[in-house]
Amino acid sequence: MYMLTITTTQLRVNTKQLVEKMLEGKALIIIHRSKVIGRIMPDTNMHEEEAPPIDIVSFKKYLASNKPKKLIQRKDRESIYRKHLVKKYGTPVS
Repeated sequence: MYMLTITTTQLRVNTKQLVEKMLEGKALIIIHRSKVIGRIMPDTNMHEEEAPPIDIVSFKKYLASNKPKKLIQRKDRESIYRKHLVKKYGTPVS
């Protein structure tokens, strides 16, 4: 595996190049004040796992079970919210 050296300042400034080198599979040595402080190794085991296929029937059943029990009309929603605010914070001053 090919190793590059990079300073902490370059790490901050040249992130685009850092990502490119990591995607190429190259490891990096990090230097801070002329001392090697660590290594960055690319993860070779990273791969995207495919999501399992969705069963449409069970998905529709799930959606049906998660519907709200009672829909609140838009005009009623504001009055319910106002009552909640009064109960929580008291009557408004102004």
